[in-house]
Amino acid sequence: MKKIGKKDILLLVMQLAVWAAIISVPALTAYVTTHDWKNVRATTWATVFMLQSPLVIYFANFYLLHHLFFRRRYVWFALLNLVLMLGLNFGLFYIRYFTHNMPYFAKLNMYMGLFVFMLFNCAMIATAVGIRHFMRTNRLKQQLAEQRQKTTEAELAWLKNQINPHFLFNTLNNISSLTQIDPDKAQEAIAQLSDLLRYAMYETDKQDVPLRGEVEFMRNYVELMRLRCNSKTSVEFTTDIENEQAPVAPLLFISLVENAFKHGTSTSRPSLVNISMVQRDNALTFTCDNTNYPKSDTDRSGSGIGIENTRRRLQLLYPGRFDWQQEVTADNIYHTQITIRP
Repeated sequence: MKKIGKKDILLLVMQLAVWAAIISVPALTAYVTTHDWKNVRATTWATVFMLQSPLVIYFANFYLLHHLFFRRRYVWFALLNLVLMLGLNFGLFYIRYFTHNMPYFAKLNMYMGLFVFMLFNCAMIATAVGIRHFMRTNRLKQQLAEQRQKTTEAELAWLKNQINPHFLFNTLNNISSLTQIDPDKAQEAIAQLSDLLRYAMYETDKQDVPLRGEVEFMRNYVELMRLRCNSKTSVEFTTDIENEQAPVAPLLFISLVENAFKHGTSTSRPSLVNISMVQRDNALTFTCDNTNYPKSDTDRSGSGIGIENTRRRLQLLYPGRFDWQQEVTADNIYHTQITIRP
C-alpha cells in the first residue's frame, strides 16, 4: 500500500479548496444581490444539492483510477462510473421533475438538462483522470530519475574502484623494474607511492575534489615515474591554474598519464612526455603529448581499460560538457587533449 505523503495531503486540500470556492460563488452572488441570509442559505443548499453527484464522482474516481483504470480493468471502471452517474443523477431529476405534471416541452427540457448534467459528470471523470495521470506520470518520472541517479552513482563508484587497482598495478611494475637499476631510488619511489596511495584512498571519496589536490597528486606521480626514465627521455609537467579550489572529479586523468609513461617511453630510443593542466574561465584543459611507441602483438601489459574508464566517467560526470581529442601527429607524437567546459 502506497504511503500517504505531504504532497498527497496538500493536493487533497487544494482540491477541497477549489470545490469549496465553486460552491461558495452562488452564495456570495446571492448575498451581494439580495443581502438576504435566507436566500443565501437556500442558494447554498441548492448548489450543494446540484453538485453533490459531480463531487462524489470526482473523488470516487481517484479510488477507481488507482484500483481499476491503471490496472487495465477498463470495463469495470466504465461500468462503475455509469452506475454512479445513473444512481446519483436519476434521484436528483426524479425528485425535481417526475413528481409534477409537466407539458411536453418541459419534459424535453428536463431530458436536455439531464443530458447536459451527465456530460458535466463525464467531464468530472475526465478531470479526475487527467489530474491523476499527471500525478502518476510525475511520480514515475521522479522514480525513474532517482533510479538513474543511483545507477550512475553505482557505475561511477565501480569505475573509480577499478582505477585504484589499475594505478597500483602499473606503479608497482615500474618500481619493480627500478629495483634492478637503482635500489636507493626504488626505496624513494616506495615512499612516494605511499603518499600517492594515501591521497587516492582517503582524499578521493567525494564526487568532486579541489583542483589543487589533483594537480599535486599528478605532479608527485610524474616525479615518481621520472625516476625510472633515463637521459633519453624528456619529462615535463606544467600548470597554469586560475582557481586552485575549482572542483574536479578525483583521479580523472591519471590513467592517461599512466599510459603516456607506459607506452610512450623507451630505454633505447629518444622519448618525451609532456603534460599540462590549464584552468581559465572555469574551463579545464588537460593535455598529454608522448612519443608513440605502439605495443607489439605479443605485449599483454595492458588492455586499454584505463582509457575506457576515463571516457565513461567523463560521459557520466560531464555529459555534453567535454571535448576529447586524440591523434598521432606527423612527427609520431601521440596527442591527447580533454577540455571540460563550465
